[in-house]
This record gives sequence, C-alpha cells and structure tokens, in this order.
Amino acid sequence: MKILRWIVLSCLLISAGSALIYAQDMDEKKDKLAVLWVSGDRDVAEKSCLMYTHAAKRNAWFDEVVLIVWGSSSKLLAEDEALQEKVKAMIKDGVILEACIACSNGFGVTEDLKALGIDVKGMGVPLTSYLKSGYHVLTY
Repeated sequence: MKILRWIVLSCLLISAGSALIYAQDMDEKKDKLAVLWVSGDRDVAEKSCLMYTHAAKRNAWFDEVVLIVWGSSSKLLAEDEALQEKVKAMIKDGVILEACIACSNGFGVTEDLKALGIDVKGMGVPLTSYLKSGYHVLTY
C-alpha cells in the first residue's frame, strides 16, 4: 500500500512539474510575433498587414514584433511613400523590420529598403529560427 501511494504521489509531482514547465514555455512563446509580408497588394499592406502589426506592438499584445518584408512586398514598399512613412513609424515604435535580400536584389530595391532602416539580409535561417523557437507567425 505504501508503494502504491508513493507511485501515485510521484506521478502527480512529475505531472505537476511538467505542466509548470510547459506553461512557462508557452508564456515565453506567446509574447513573440513574426509577420511575414509577401503580398504586393497595397490594400493588403495598408488595411491588414501594417495596421495589425503596428497595433500589436503599440498595444503590447506581444512583447516582440518582427515584420519580415519578403517577395513582392519589397518592391511595393520601395515604390510607395505612404507605406514607407507607416514603416518608419513602426520602427520608431519598436517593431523590428527585416527584409529578404534575395527578394530585394531581385527587384533592385535593396538600397531603398536599407535607407528606410530595414535590416536587409538572408532570411531563410532567421525565419526558420522564428518558426522553431515558438514565435507566432502570421502571413499576409
């Protein structure tokens, strides 16, 4: 009987400890958002992607907010002054901006994005890291 109590108590303690570790792990993960902006559509950018991403940081819905400019969005951003102003305000408010250099080179806009204060670099490894380390990833 004592052995059975010891086994049950041990199982309960292990379960409680595992739940606590899982909860702490989830708390760390829920505070990070990576937004992958791939669309070259201005309405998607202005009325969804940039609006939500900026609000997520300003309203502290997430502790860390990263906006990744990828694909056609790099060309759109380089050509649209109103979107550039929105991105500058986002940077000022603490949104981390990164861009795929392969995409920006392909569209010939790398220097334009760098001039906005965007960290332009190879994004395969950083995006993979975001995915594997528990960031919430939202794609527009």
